[in-house]
Formats: sequence, structure tokens, C-alpha cells
Amino acid sequence: MNDLIYDAVIVGAGPTGLACGIELERRGLKCVILEKGCLTNSLYNYPTHMTFFTTPELLEIGDIPMTSLNEKPTRTEALKYYRRVADHYKLNIRQYERVLSIDGVDGDFSIPTMDRMHVARVLRTKKVILATGYYDVPNLLNVPGENLPKVAHYYKEPHPYFDQDVLVVGAKNSAAIAALELFWTGARVTLVHRGKEIHRHVKYWIKPNIENRIAAGEVKAYFETTVQEIREKEVVLNTPEGQLTIPNDFVFAMVGYTPDWKFLNLAGITLDSETGRPRTDPQTLESERKGVYLAGVIVAGMHTNEIFIENGRFHGKQIAEGIAADLH
Repeated sequence: MNDLIYDAVIVGAGPTGLACGIELERRGLKCVILEKGCLTNSLYNYPTHMTFFTTPELLEIGDIPMTSLNEKPTRTEALKYYRRVADHYKLNIRQYERVLSIDGVDGDFSIPTMDRMHVARVLRTKKVILATGYYDVPNLLNVPGENLPKVAHYYKEPHPYFDQDVLVVGAKNSAAIAALELFWTGARVTLVHRGKEIHRHVKYWIKPNIENRIAAGEVKAYFETTVQEIREKEVVLNTPEGQLTIPNDFVFAMVGYTPDWKFLNLAGITLDSETGRPRTDPQTLESERKGVYLAGVIVAGMHTNEIFIENGRFHGKQIAEGIAADLH
């Protein structure tokens, strides 16, 4: 048992978790940030050459300016920026340490953890902040063959798929970007989507590009279509014209992600049955489990398109003010 008692343990070292840590430290509160992966693990897992939707100043935390070579920052620039912020504030971040549960009560929580060397620890804390994001649990197709090694739910870069038959499932930003990059790199790309067209919210500079590639026949697209089965060298599709089998080497199932509801439920977080939103105090973001606060996209429940880094970063100040008022 670690005798040190923290004012707060923050679960998740993404931009929102870092913002919470900064705001707590500013108020003289002692905290530690636990991250089961690397610093800003979700951003790290974004496509290698991804460009953000937004401008640099809207990704800033801790009053540290962010700059980029172009109008919109890249993934690489964002990773460098958040490393710099963490170093500037000397935040106490423990990477590759997974939180197993949240035990105890407000003012006296016990947090058992396990690091990548399988060393078990227990931290004691007065408050807990969950800033776990939504990128860790991919939505599944739930079809035979989805567990084959050739199936991926995250896309990084296109080079390994040159001269290969690649299926991309989905029609939002991630799927559209993956399909285009794979096509430009010499893959034979087929895109499948259960809807009637490319999603209307795809980035304005991406949407016409993928639509033009489809219109030219350079990317084959099947709309109002689902995957029936994934096999070693082919996939079976359910199209409006009937079942179709096509050659296939790799599958990218880009159909979205969800917060880790299982972990949240084990942590005692209750959700609205219709929206999936956890019940929180609108001022402090304290959940119904007293002493446990929620930050970032998990506050939005199933509506993950409502909260991004741009607005989730402000949760740190809300939460820190609530905790400081309670502890002082």
C-alpha cells in the first residue's frame, strides 16, 4: 500500500486529462495522471499523416501557445505540442499503467493498478477524475471472420497495402481518408457503407475528393451494403442487387469507436438509458458517484461528436474549481 494520499488521481493522459492536471496543480492540489498507453495515446493512434479539423489555438491547454506550419496542425505537431506542455508543467504522469478498479468512497479511494511489467500497486486518493476518451473500443461488424489477422479497426498508413485488394467499411472521415490514401499508394480499394452516400459531415476538402474517385471508378463503392462474411482471400457483401463475393487481402472496419462503458460501469457511473450520457453535476462534472468526476468526450455519452479537444479542454478548470472548493 502506498502511504501517499493524492488529492486527485486522473485516469487518462489525453489533452483533457493533461488540462485537469494543470488546473489542479495551479490550485495547489497534488495529483497523478495514470495512462494505460503512452502520453496522448489516442492521438498517437491516429493516422500517421492526419491533419486536424481545427486551428492550433483551439487545441491549446495550460496557456501554452501552439504553432503549426500550416493553417491546421498535423498529428505530429500535436504530439510534439502535448509533450512540451507535459514537460513544461512537470506533470506527474505514469504511462503504461492500467487502472483496474476504483474502490472506496469520496475522500478515501483506493485505486489498484497494473503496469506493463505486471507490477501491481494501490494508490490512495481523495478524488478521481475519469478522462478516458472514446477511442479505445472500436465498434464491431459482428460478422464471421472479423477476428482474422487481416482485419483492422485502426488505420495508420497506406504503404503496406500497395498492390493489395483492400476493403474499407464506413463512409465518415476516417474511412474516406483511409480509402483515398490507400488508393493513392496503389491499393485496389473497395468502399462499403450501409448508407446511401458518403457521410455529409466528412471534411469539406475530403468529401468531393473521395466522391470524384468513386465517380471515376478508381475506388469501387457499394452503398446500402453490409459485410456478410470475411474470408482469408475474399469477402462476402450483401448489396441491393444481392450477395456478392469479391477478392480481398485486407479489411479496415472504420465504423467508429465508443467509450469504455464496461470500465465506467464498474467505476459506478450510471448512464441515461436513451442518450448514454452519464449523469453529472453541470457545474463541477461530478458524477452520481460522489468524488468521481468525468472529463472530456465521455460526458457526451453516445453523442461523441459534441465534445472534442476544443471544448473538452475546458473541463479541467470546471473540475479543479469544484474539487478545490470541496477540499479547502
